[in-house]
Amino acid sequence: MLKKDTRLRGLERSVSKKVGRAIADYEMISDGDKILVALSGGKDSLALLRMLLVRQEFVPIKYELVPVYVDFGYQCSDITELKNYVSEQGLLLHVRRMEIFEEKPEELTCFWCSWNRRKALFQAALDLGCNKIAFGHHKDDIVQTILMNMLFEGQVSGMGPKQEMFGGKVFLIRPLAYVEEKETSDLAEFIGYPVSVCDCANGQVSKRAHVKKFINELETVCPPVKSNIFKSLQRIKKDYLL
Repeated sequence: MLKKDTRLRGLERSVSKKVGRAIADYEMISDGDKILVALSGGKDSLALLRMLLVRQEFVPIKYELVPVYVDFGYQCSDITELKNYVSEQGLLLHVRRMEIFEEKPEELTCFWCSWNRRKALFQAALDLGCNKIAFGHHKDDIVQTILMNMLFEGQVSGMGPKQEMFGGKVFLIRPLAYVEEKETSDLAEFIGYPVSVCDCANGQVSKRAHVKKFINELETVCPPVKSNIFKSLQRIKKDYLL
């Protein structure tokens, strides 16, 4: 038990340092911020909440956390455990219900779900007086998005660690930008998060799944491939562009 606790503390310190560095590099959080934490019930958003709570105890910047869950009405979704977990952290989980299955395209896509979830979160932020929305996207998500945009959209763009929306009324922040998925998985295993097992039916055949597999294969011949892709948008050589 002692060994597990020691490893957990070490892992939390390591992840917290990366979160702190990302927050500082992109000036994500300011004193007095009211931050909506977008919880999906998965390991990444729960790791995000954990890190923001841990850092709240010792950083000089004062901020408020408002957890929000968007309920799409999936039959496999049960948020009782999630509500209890959030309550144990001294917070109240706000639930926004969206009946996207009443009006949906012929084929339910990742874009459709993502667009509707963001719409609900933006409205929740305005209703609850939040000026920041924190997403649990980690380094792997950002790297995958860069390649997806190049391969499937024919454009060079990524998923910004900090993005201004609605003329500065709301900012999107991604404090896990420097954290790898393996680290959030390890945190979930050590802490025993009430991680949701309600997976999307298209999860294994999506464009993101294909790109994730491709990157994993590249890692066998180039271990720093994720870091290289991540840094590529910071090292653009304009003289060599078309």
